Amino acid sequence: MRPTASKLIASLLLFGGMISAAKAQERINVVTTAVPFLRISPDARAGGMGDLGIATSPDASSSFWNMGKVAFNQSQGGIAATYTPWLKQLVNDVYLASLSGYYKFAEDQAITVGLRYFSLGNIQFTDGAGNSWGNGKPREFSLDAGYSRKLSDKLGLGIALRYINSDLTNGVPTTGSTSYKAGSAVAGDIGLYYDNKTEEGDGFTFGAALSNLGSKISYTSNADQKDFIPANLGLGVTWNKAIDEQNKVMIGLDLNKLLVPGLEGNPPTQQQIDDYRSQGPVAGWGKSFSDFPGQANFSIGAEYWYNNQFALRAGYYYEDKSRGNRRYFTAGVGLKYNVFGLNFSYLAPSGSGVTQNPLSNTMRFSVLFDLDGGGSNE
Repeated sequence: MRPTASKLIASLLLFGGMISAAKAQERINVVTTAVPFLRISPDARAGGMGDLGIATSPDASSSFWNMGKVAFNQSQGGIAATYTPWLKQLVNDVYLASLSGYYKFAEDQAITVGLRYFSLGNIQFTDGAGNSWGNGKPREFSLDAGYSRKLSDKLGLGIALRYINSDLTNGVPTTGSTSYKAGSAVAGDIGLYYDNKTEEGDGFTFGAALSNLGSKISYTSNADQKDFIPANLGLGVTWNKAIDEQNKVMIGLDLNKLLVPGLEGNPPTQQQIDDYRSQGPVAGWGKSFSDFPGQANFSIGAEYWYNNQFALRAGYYYEDKSRGNRRYFTAGVGLKYNVFGLNFSYLAPSGSGVTQNPLSNTMRFSVLFDLDGGGSNE
């Protein structure tokens, strides 16, 4: 395939389930970005609650959702690793793997690291005439480093810096006057977390997070051929109730707004395409609010803990049909014993054909290590 086609196929592999069928007179304006793997839930706990994670209790994967809550971890340190198969019903070598960890060097301060690696498996590249250019293994990854601090007993703030690399052409020969390359970008996160629970664990928590605020990314030497990365504004709230010493319940809601503008026109003119590509990241963030709330997605999730050792989870994710129509139910379980923990999540089959979610009927899992055994069991 041509290198530009590899980008298209990679995007289809990632978010084929986002494109919905619609009547001809309805306008469908799915907002697309480069490196969409950054929008895949990177841990099984959140995955079991409809991708709920902004205001949930802190754990070793918190840096992926809200840097503001990392310093509220009770343990001095923790590590989490997650494996997520992708398009499992079609291929067996496409997956997302993530690794995260934190360390509290003071009671009110913590540092974090995070890695997400997305492999698109083995792909045979060909030119337009069908001649083979050999096999390649396209892949993308992001590497994070962050800092979180408690501003008070109830309020926390955190920031992170992220390096993003997307190698979709994987050494495919260049053709004509266009030179293809791996794309790279730099982005940052900032998060706030407010914990208003009582000592017994009753009450509300709130969270707000700005993620992937950074440069655009390009796969060619053409300065005009740059794509937006998935900058996002997230707001979250949870209600928590300790029924007794052994039984605890949490119910939460997340609202996420992709800070990427839509491409005007149906279909767009060449001038509209040129104007869209000429927008800088900051201008794009601002313009993305012109269609609010149509581009906002929400997650509803619940979690039940028994004796701080066994958890049951469920959730629902909703996206407006004009923005992709992703709608699915999830379920999950969690186990914790001493310093070791396991989380599993399952996404119920949803959609069919091009509207089928790539994670339908897929089990993902996380392994967690509490470095001193004193942390939260969630």
